[in-house]
Amino acid sequence: MSNFLAIDTSSRYLTVLAVKGEKKVLKYLNDCAMKHSVRLMGVIDGALKEAALTPAECDFFAAVTGPGSFTGIRIGISAAKGFAAGADKPLLAITSFDLLAYNVTDENFYTVIDAAHGHYYACGYGRGGEVVFPPAYVSAEEVASFGKPLYGFEELPFENYTRLDAGSCLFAAATENAHKASDTLGALYVRKSQAEEGRR
Repeated sequence: MSNFLAIDTSSRYLTVLAVKGEKKVLKYLNDCAMKHSVRLMGVIDGALKEAALTPAECDFFAAVTGPGSFTGIRIGISAAKGFAAGADKPLLAITSFDLLAYNVTDENFYTVIDAAHGHYYACGYGRGGEVVFPPAYVSAEEVASFGKPLYGFEELPFENYTRLDAGSCLFAAATENAHKASDTLGALYVRKSQAEEGRR
């Protein structure tokens, strides 16, 4: 099994996973909104120490690239890039949608992420895990009309919706995609940030 460090700062949650061989150390903060930059490095340090893992021993560094919190995504990506550059190791990008999808066994479903103000980020998956509904910024009415099982991390007001544990999803997504590690890591933005919208 690969040694790696994985980071998710794409939402109000903060998840850090350090894996060394068969040892897995998960650090999960339930509500870290607007505090990722303050808490992240301390949480990473704790996870690495508990796993007896050094950055040099990691085979790759992973970060969840969104969609989600614009600021949070940038913080997680920057941290992963910093570790990768220092250790001369590759990077693994995991989208928020895939983070959910790799923990679902249904063949036709949607992953849904709260985008605030009555809107959501959504992505639909079909048989074999192929994307059949590309990432989109949609209204609550559109989500309700999908007519398929829905999965996400937050408490959302939809029928056929299942809430998954954000902390436990990172391991499956990182291990399943380890072979995709590369030298690039970029954010997935489905819409413009509020600041960018305000400049229009």
